[in-house]
Amino acid sequence: MYEKKIPELLDCGLAVTLKVIGGKWKAWIMTCIMDGIRRPSAIHRAMHAVSPRIINAHLRELEAYGIICKKIYAESPARVEYWFTEVGESVLPVIQALEDWGNRHKTYIHRHNASYEEGSCTFLQGQS
Repeated sequence: MYEKKIPELLDCGLAVTLKVIGGKWKAWIMTCIMDGIRRPSAIHRAMHAVSPRIINAHLRELEAYGIICKKIYAESPARVEYWFTEVGESVLPVIQALEDWGNRHKTYIHRHNASYEEGSCTFLQGQS
């Protein structure tokens, strides 16, 4: 197993926050669950641009941090849904604030990003 050469400094609140919600896809996964998309297969469909393997890995991480919990229903076939824990609910305003900031400043960021091409963001087509 890979062992980091530099230890993580998780005494800093910002470092802890970024450890839990940082990364390319965790905030989007959390937004899906917040919007009522609770089953793994539905999350995979909503995030079609992301490999299911990556989504499942992030779901496991969020569960390990106690941000979400997995409920397995005793049905045939088995049904799984993800729900926020109390701590998970408390991070949702942070996710919303990040989205609000991005929506307010995306034109500015696109204008200053030389590699941006208009219409190139296909991840959230049809969403505002």
